[in-house]
Amino acid sequence: QVTLVESGGGLVQAGDSLRLSCVASLASGRIFSNYAMGWFRQAPGKERELVGAIARSGGSTYYGNSVKGRFTISRDMAKNTVYLQMNSLKTEDTAVYYCAADFASYIYYAPSLSAEYDYWGQGTQVTVSS
Repeated sequence: QVTLVESGGGLVQAGDSLRLSCVASLASGRIFSNYAMGWFRQAPGKERELVGAIARSGGSTYYGNSVKGRFTISRDMAKNTVYLQMNSLKTEDTAVYYCAADFASYIYYAPSLSAEYDYWGQGTQVTVSS
């Protein structure tokens, strides 16, 4: 069982940067490194899409094409936290950003599909103005 809480969203201007954080609260006996982690986003009128994913090992990552080169996903095993560093933000990045956890993925696999994830946070709003 995992509870995910996102933070760090807000209102920024195009070209600015933001760092989102997602803290995973684990049930007794659960280990953070047993979960691949991901960030997804959903804009009004659009489907939920992958932003970035990171494997259980922390060494393998995968990014959606629209954010590749601008966003970076990382995880801190000691803090049970996954981050999304967002640079060069565009108005098209405006969305609710969700953190997700996938239990028992292959250790070097960064899941790219929302259906692969078992747990989801409530989301944090990111709004980018021009």
